[in-house]
Amino acid sequence: MSEIILTPKEQPEVPLEAPNIKPDVFAGKSIDEIRNIQIMHGNEVVKLEDFFEVSGEPADSAADIKIIIDGDVYNTKRIGQDMTAGEILVKGNVNMYVGAGMKGGKITVEGNAKSWAGQDMRGGELEILGDAGDYVGSSYRGDWRGMSGGVITVHGNAGNEIGEYMNGGKIIIKGDVNIMPGIHMNNGLIIIEGNAVARVGGEMAGGTIVVKGMIEEFLPGFKYLGVEKDIEVNGETFPGAYYKFEGDHAIKGAKGMVYAAVGCNGHIEP
Repeated sequence: MSEIILTPKEQPEVPLEAPNIKPDVFAGKSIDEIRNIQIMHGNEVVKLEDFFEVSGEPADSAADIKIIIDGDVYNTKRIGQDMTAGEILVKGNVNMYVGAGMKGGKITVEGNAKSWAGQDMRGGELEILGDAGDYVGSSYRGDWRGMSGGVITVHGNAGNEIGEYMNGGKIIIKGDVNIMPGIHMNNGLIIIEGNAVARVGGEMAGGTIVVKGMIEEFLPGFKYLGVEKDIEVNGETFPGAYYKFEGDHAIKGAKGMVYAAVGCNGHIEP
């Protein structure tokens, strides 16, 4: 796999918008052509080389390209947006919308990611080794169709409304989350290995949420179905005992499932 290395020169006060940083756009271009790819700085069109040193070996196919961003890009948005193939490795933090609309390939962020990571994701793999902000795998503002495929893994904590309007795929949060994970969820799987503050699965109609930690406050619109051990969801087994709830029956005909670990959640057992 050919590696193309982007070394940040500086991160400006006004964020960069860089949906063109992806293998699909770099494919078939020389290094000089890649340096001249357009990105946005506020309302100004600028060249990639204005903010990044560019080096490496180009390739004709996106699937054969690995982009390495060798530094912190905490004020660069939309990296990997709509990418279909190849890899991106970010050796630092990223701003909003990393992997938004992603259809294939893999993005790894070694630091933290701000809000809307993997928004409207349809395929591929997004891995964040640090924390993520709000709306991981959510829908576009005003839309009712969120993430429909792919896998998002956050090794740290995440914020509010992860998996909002989720229609498929899988989100794994290895740390804690804030309020309303899986709000308006229709399909897919959310795994929370840590704790959740409140309103898990609010107005969900389908899909599954597994919480291995504690849910501090649980919604009243879920029907208690008892305790299940070693549950299996989409071919994946979760050892241990879980309270099983169906809902959210604030939505007519809702068939969503929430599993909450028995050891942490005696306070929500009816």
